[in-house]
Amino acid sequence: MKYLFGLLLLLTLVGCDQPAQVKEYQWPIPKGFPKPQVPADNPMSDEKVALGRFLFYDPQLSANQTQSCASCHQQQHAFAEALPVSIGSTGQLHRRNAQALVNIAYNKTLTWAHPSLDSIERQMLLPMFGEEPVEMGITGHEEQVLARFNTPEYQVRFRAAFGDNEISFNKINQAIASFVRSLISFNSAFDRYAYQLDDEALNESQLRGMNLFFSERLECHHCHGGFNFTQSTSHEKQLLDRRPFHNTGLYQVKGSYPKKDLGLAELTLDPRDNGAFRAPTLRNISLSAPYMHDGSVATLSQVIDLYASGGREITSGPFAGDGRTHPQKSPFVTGFELTEQEKTDLLLFLHSLTDQQFLKNPALSSPF
Repeated sequence: MKYLFGLLLLLTLVGCDQPAQVKEYQWPIPKGFPKPQVPADNPMSDEKVALGRFLFYDPQLSANQTQSCASCHQQQHAFAEALPVSIGSTGQLHRRNAQALVNIAYNKTLTWAHPSLDSIERQMLLPMFGEEPVEMGITGHEEQVLARFNTPEYQVRFRAAFGDNEISFNKINQAIASFVRSLISFNSAFDRYAYQLDDEALNESQLRGMNLFFSERLECHHCHGGFNFTQSTSHEKQLLDRRPFHNTGLYQVKGSYPKKDLGLAELTLDPRDNGAFRAPTLRNISLSAPYMHDGSVATLSQVIDLYASGGREITSGPFAGDGRTHPQKSPFVTGFELTEQEKTDLLLFLHSLTDQQFLKNPALSSPF
């Protein structure tokens, strides 16, 4: 029965052996916002996004069929997860927290600390084929994994997206990257206030918090600026990248970050990059706890306390030390004082960056 369904779907969607006509992709972005940059060899299309959605949620993509991309990138958590660090398909504990997939079509760099991973297609090779740590665990099981997608249903979707039935990891990569690029979030209360000119979208407390956020007193906007609330931004009107990596004073163990994760310095071998990690977007930040590269800060309230203190002092254990005095700490993390009301205002502003439509959009949820 399922093979008959596949044949009927094939004839309905793509016709008599003719590739589907690809129409121009319509980005779900507000009027006046720039379009993201897209690789020339992987243009966006509705059909490719639809295929990528199935692949993103399909655990067959992992070698042991226990995890999908969505296992660590869950819609209700802004496509992050509520764990300090991720756990791979084989049960291996990772070093880092899964980042939220919010507007990453605009990201100039991907992951927490890799300046050269500047496309989603390149970044995705790590979770798919990486061996240390293992995420999807495809390496060594390539033929077995590909065979799972050689079904009538998937052949229909691959043909609609690419014009033929060939199943390949390159097409899988491009389709998932297209779906991830479609994860656009621009309908928060802040957006309605700032871009849709709805004066009632933010209450007085949130407005006070917004003014604090963009003040030189707190300096939050230096690392979390622009319409995407992150420095690592690129689009059709901005091609240059600001330096988005910062040491925020989380650790200092004998003048360094813990050896288990030195941040950007692991790749650049530059001691000035010790403990530097990419400032993530703050869009939907209230849903993506815990925070920081290692998930070591549990709540937004604690994040504010950390920055108010100019970093973090750990008094015991293997990571004991005063991150506030790390020699490479960002000059923007100097500390500040807040009243209880000001802290409440700032928290409420951060919550105003939540886009409920994005979090509940059925077009972005599992199709299974």
